[in-house]
Amino acid sequence: MAKFWLMKSEPSEVSVDDALAAPKATVPWTGVRNYQARNFMRDGMRVDDGVLFYHSSCAEPGIVGIARVASGAYTDPTQFDPQSHYYDPASKPEAPRWLMVDVQVLRKTRNLTLPALRADAELQELLVLKKGSRLSITPVEPVHWDAILKRLAT
Repeated sequence: MAKFWLMKSEPSEVSVDDALAAPKATVPWTGVRNYQARNFMRDGMRVDDGVLFYHSSCAEPGIVGIARVASGAYTDPTQFDPQSHYYDPASKPEAPRWLMVDVQVLRKTRNLTLPALRADAELQELLVLKKGSRLSITPVEPVHWDAILKRLAT
């Protein structure tokens, strides 16, 4: 059974438009440096799981695209690159700490903004809306996935 995820990206790093412009509209989801988010990729994500592409740390945060997980989890090479913002000197190639998946954008949507998500009674249990939730990757319940797709269709 497919699962669903919300994955945050800062548009200055990788925007939905950047992803759509990439070959096969697919981008490597590098730079995840939280163990719980890493574990979601490693243990939970499967190819073809649904993804809500979410822009964060911008003027109008929100869901801006529908995507899918396009690969299984694999080693994130940025952890070994001293020039990378995501360099982790404690991570070793023989025992990497950080993983990534590839994400393929299926379509860009209108921005379903964070205030609109918060105002929607049907979405109150969506993890990204929970106080203190700062994870870049969170699971999405099927009922929330369906409700969001309906909102984006109108």
